[in-house]
Amino acid sequence: MSPSIAELTRMTLLIIGALFPIVNSPENIPIFLTLTSGLRSEDRSVLARKIAINGFILLIVSVLIGTHVLAFFGISLPVVQVGGGMVVVAAGWKLLSRSDDDPSPSPLKVANSSYLSQRAFYPLTLPLTVGPGSISVAIAVGANRPAVSAAVWSLPVAALLGCAAMGLMIFLTYHFAEPIGRFLGETAMSIFIRLSSFILLCIGVQIVWNGLSKLLSSIS
Repeated sequence: MSPSIAELTRMTLLIIGALFPIVNSPENIPIFLTLTSGLRSEDRSVLARKIAINGFILLIVSVLIGTHVLAFFGISLPVVQVGGGMVVVAAGWKLLSRSDDDPSPSPLKVANSSYLSQRAFYPLTLPLTVGPGSISVAIAVGANRPAVSAAVWSLPVAALLGCAAMGLMIFLTYHFAEPIGRFLGETAMSIFIRLSSFILLCIGVQIVWNGLSKLLSSIS
């Protein structure tokens, strides 16, 4: 195997290995079903595709030019973690404090394309699927440039392959979310939703703490 191919393989596996545990979280499934309640299965499939595309774009931009964007605006990565973590905390708390008293299921509605596009980006892509944790990891991976001896194209191609793989996993996760929900049943899903919301809240607190720790250590 040539050095260029070996470097490409290493970078691709690094991107997938770093992002997979954060992006492809199982607790996103019940939250996705909760936030899309009242929509038809066809509209949920459209949302799954749009979320996958949005996630792919956010991840590849973060890997390739994330550090340059932050430098242009004079924003440090810890600040992104603090601000983004607070958004995740707010989303987790809103879901956690959601009332279970739903007197009757709402009839399925047909959503137009603009509604689905808006809903797909916020909050389903950002911060639920590709949140500040994923973005900060992607930026950190992109900052880990290949060795000088490696081919210049290795990082862009690895980012394309790795982020495309993550986009495919996102699509499959949300595309089959409804059958998984039916398999688990209403009681199990209700418990899973509460646990997932609490985990999401804790993830947000952890992201905020990571950013604060780095900021505080920089002034000590």
